[in-house]
Amino acid sequence: MPATTPLIARALLLDMDSTIVNSEAVVERCWRRWAAEQGLDADEALKVVHGRQGWATMAALLPDRPMELNHADNRRMLEQETADVDGVVPVPGAPAFMAALARLPHALVTSADIALSDARMGAAGLPMPAVRITAESVSASKPDPEGFLKGAAELGYAPEDCVVFEDSEAGIAAGRAAGMRVVGVGERAAAFGPDAHVRDLEQVRVEALADGSIALHIEG
Repeated sequence: MPATTPLIARALLLDMDSTIVNSEAVVERCWRRWAAEQGLDADEALKVVHGRQGWATMAALLPDRPMELNHADNRRMLEQETADVDGVVPVPGAPAFMAALARLPHALVTSADIALSDARMGAAGLPMPAVRITAESVSASKPDPEGFLKGAAELGYAPEDCVVFEDSEAGIAAGRAAGMRVVGVGERAAAFGPDAHVRDLEQVRVEALADGSIALHIEG
């Protein structure tokens, strides 16, 4: 998208991992360990994990596995990931981006649970949005749009008035299925057809307009 054409929104819905928080090192450590336990190729498994809740990733990788085992492993993985914040840092530009949103309508929509989102946002030194949709809030994982639709509803805006920030295939698909425009963040996102794409949040400038809407300037 040309840098001179801003995206106009009434509210922003933000994924967490790899969108505003860089937790790639923890994700890789935990999922490589799990893949080894299951006899799976870790590199192939890591292509699937981003964006989804853990049990949904496990079901995609091992479709014949009993779901109760996936949920049990998911609980164990969440405990491991919550305890491991080594290397968790903000995505470049995220502190200024979040500061610019402080008085504007925005929500966190993450596949993490409350404890994990607390741990990672805290480790990255980022403020927690007043509205937060977590794994506990939904019955379906991304790419289902439920989380984004709930986030928009809690903020009081129609889906078409919202812009999603996402990094993963599942997350971008969820945003699109919710009827929202999507800004893809990071190298991985470019392949999944977001409405706009940025290397990181240093390429996004937030402007509050007089009518209460938000102009997102995508800068090259």
